[in-house]
Amino acid sequence: MDLNLLPLLLVVAEEHNFRAAADRLGVTRSAVSQGVKRLEGELGQHLVMRTTRSVRLTEAGERLVDQLREPMDVVRIALEARDALPRGRLRLAVTSIAEPFLYGPLLARFTEKYPSVTVDVTVTDEEFDIVAHGYDAGVRLGEVIEQDMIAVPVGGPQREIATAAPAYLARNGVPTHPRDLLTHRCIGWRLAPEIAPWRWEFSKTAIPLKSPSIRK
Repeated sequence: MDLNLLPLLLVVAEEHNFRAAADRLGVTRSAVSQGVKRLEGELGQHLVMRTTRSVRLTEAGERLVDQLREPMDVVRIALEARDALPRGRLRLAVTSIAEPFLYGPLLARFTEKYPSVTVDVTVTDEEFDIVAHGYDAGVRLGEVIEQDMIAVPVGGPQREIATAAPAYLARNGVPTHPRDLLTHRCIGWRLAPEIAPWRWEFSKTAIPLKSPSIRK
């Protein structure tokens, strides 16, 4: 059965006229009449009594309309509720270096505007399919975002630096080139135990060092 014919019958019952029902539904009078005929054919019952000026429900039609009103009201209320403020849980997978996002005003403004939404943030640097793991969105560096994902910038370019304690530099000297790091004790990090440590990448542009650090 074409369930779209059921709300059509309800409109006909309220308007008592095919023309008025057609105007309300934004279709032709013929479409309304044919729709009622199809519904009667599928149910095997006459639902309306037609005259040249009006339409009146049969006893079977009245019973059906009475049975349909309550569930249709439930559907209508559910559809109208879509326009209410969002509610529920918003799951986010956020990389650890996204500090401007985690500690900035963006999350604070969101939670203030949508108090019925619970924001569930998981801080992780592991690369995985956020959709398959049940997350609604993720915050990642642009260079690791899959091409089929919809990306919206939430911050500016990120730049990392390699630093060292003054006492360490006093004992081991200040490196002047990335290759000098081969003789130094560097602390690296990896996304997961089975993944190789993150490779440091340095720019070729010479940057004056105002403090004991190498820009990365």
